Amino acid sequence: MSLTSLWIPFTLIGAVGQVARNAMQRGLTKPLGTLGATHIRFLFGFPFATVFLVLILSVTGDRISWPAPGFVPWLLAGSLAQIAGTALMLAAMNEHSFVVTTAYLKTEAIQAAAFGFVFLSDHLTGWKLAGMVVATLGVVLTALRPGARGFGSLRPTLLGLFAASALALSAVGYRGAILNVEGVSFVTAASLTLAVALLLQTLVLSAYLVARKPGVMTAIFRLWKPSMFAGFMGAFASLFWFLAFALTPAANVRTLALVEVLFAQVAAHYGMKQSITKREFAGIVLILIGVGALVAG
Repeated sequence: MSLTSLWIPFTLIGAVGQVARNAMQRGLTKPLGTLGATHIRFLFGFPFATVFLVLILSVTGDRISWPAPGFVPWLLAGSLAQIAGTALMLAAMNEHSFVVTTAYLKTEAIQAAAFGFVFLSDHLTGWKLAGMVVATLGVVLTALRPGARGFGSLRPTLLGLFAASALALSAVGYRGAILNVEGVSFVTAASLTLAVALLLQTLVLSAYLVARKPGVMTAIFRLWKPSMFAGFMGAFASLFWFLAFALTPAANVRTLALVEVLFAQVAAHYGMKQSITKREFAGIVLILIGVGALVAG
C-alpha cells in the first residue's frame, strides 16, 4: 500500500473510534445536557491530543516551527465551523426528527467536495463524485423512517443543510491548516493541528458555558471518569481523521466515513438485537457501492 493510500485505513479507524465515542457521549447526554455532552469531546480530548503530539514528536524527531501564514485562518475556520455546525445540528434536531436531520447532515461529503474544489483546488474524478452521490443516497435511504416527517418544512431543512455546510467547511478548514504546517512529516502536521484546534474549541466553549451555564461545567467535572474515556476516544478518532485529511481531499474522507452508518447498524443488530429492514439493507448496499466507487476512483 502506498503512503497516500493510508488515508483509507486511517478513515476506517477514525469511523470506528467515532462510533465508540458517540455511544459514550449518548450516555452522558441526560446528566450533562446536549451541549455539556458535546463539550467533553473538546475539554477531555485536548489533554490526550497533546500526549499524542508529544509521543509523535519523540518518534519522528520533528521540530515544530511557526506554521505558514495560512495555518491560523484555516484553523480558525475549521474549529469555529465545527462548533457552528454542531449548534445548527442541535437546532435542526429540536425542530425535526432525528433521522431526517441525519439525512440532511450526510450531504456533508458532497458539500466538502465543492468547498475543497473552490478553496483548495482539490481534484476529484468522475468515479469519486459518483461514489459520493450514491453513498449519500444510501445514507438518506437508511436514515429515513416510515411515518417520519418529510423534507417539506423549510426552516429545519435549511438548518440541517447549513449544519452540513458548516461541518463540510470544518473538514476543509482542517485540511487547509494541515497543509500549512511545513517542514515536518504529515503525522506531525496532523497531530499539531488537532491539538491546537481542540485547545481553541475548549477555550471557546468553556468560556461560553461558564458565562451562560455555569452549572454544566460543574456537572462535567463531577462526571470526569466517564468523560475522560469519551474524551480519549474522541481524540483518538479525530487523530485518524486528521491523518487522513493530510493525505487526501476532505471529501474523500467524509465519504468513506459514511461506513460509520454500517458500523452503527452492526452494533444495533448484534449488540441491541435490533433487526435490519429491507429499506435499511438497500441503503447499506448503496453505501457499499458508493464507497467502492470512491476507493476505486
